[in-house]
Amino acid sequence: MSTSPDSRRRIVLVDDHAMFRTGVRTEIGAAVDIVGEAGDVDQAVKVILETKPEVVLLDVHLPGGGGAEVARRVLATEPDVRFLALSVSDAPEDVIGVIRAGARGYVTKTITGEEIVDGVRRIADGDAVFSPRLAGFVLDAFAGAVDPGSIDEELDRLTQREREVLRLIARGYAYKEVAKELFISVKTVETHVSSVLRKLQLSNRYELTRWATDRRLV
Repeated sequence: MSTSPDSRRRIVLVDDHAMFRTGVRTEIGAAVDIVGEAGDVDQAVKVILETKPEVVLLDVHLPGGGGAEVARRVLATEPDVRFLALSVSDAPEDVIGVIRAGARGYVTKTITGEEIVDGVRRIADGDAVFSPRLAGFVLDAFAGAVDPGSIDEELDRLTQREREVLRLIARGYAYKEVAKELFISVKTVETHVSSVLRKLQLSNRYELTRWATDRRLV
């Protein structure tokens, strides 16, 4: 994959799987200038603000609040940074959530290295980039066929695992039962519940259950 030096875009890779970041670096490293990497929300915000890349390749599901949280926090102080979401998920709530947070595009991880580079360049030039399957959905969403308001901003802040724990707790599961259901330790369940309560600004599991019930998550 050849490119002229002056066309190399400065990017940051954000994904919680180091092996995936290594794979992407191998695929596109000759065509772009990878100035930083991160594996969680806080680290991503720090690296992006320090390196000020043109484009961030951003996974949707990250420890600490998800890709949408990274975009929101960075764009509050660095509005010129552009985000291209790169995820295995094509769930409507993920797509709309991260686009609403400020991402300029969303592609799935079935994309080739050459397509990633093309997407990065187009995003840097001000275009919007979507996988073909997702483009129609995004157009429908903003044309009113799908209500973007139906995607909950507070729910966007939770990781996939935190959502799973939230649903089970709201259904009345004890911590030990949640641990068994999700094949994690009771201590990990407690950590997730504390994180959910903090992010949603709730005081206890009863408020959490009411919050989830109001949103028909149980």
